Amino acid sequence: MASTLARRDIPALLLAVIAEGRIHGYGIARRIEELTDGALLLREGSLYPALRALEHEGHVKSRWDDPGSGPARKVYVLTASGRRERGRALEEWRQYSDAVSAVLEETRR
Repeated sequence: MASTLARRDIPALLLAVIAEGRIHGYGIARRIEELTDGALLLREGSLYPALRALEHEGHVKSRWDDPGSGPARKVYVLTASGRRERGRALEEWRQYSDAVSAVLEETRR
């Protein structure tokens, strides 16, 4: 069952995918779908505003890439700030996930 992402989770996921290497927006959305076997869907209305915000915050840089065939595409790469933010977001996610798991496991008994 596919679900759309919560707005607060999007930046961390974008940073994780962009950390794999230079990628365009559509590729980011498809990679998230691929990694989650289609369980998480990222819509354009959430993707591009989040990318602009990450760029404005200095966590990613973008440039136009001309692939030689087809139209030019805007591609994104992580900055040093983005790598630090990715680590911070991962730690925050681990703490959140551990807290939710603690409640679910404890109340399962």
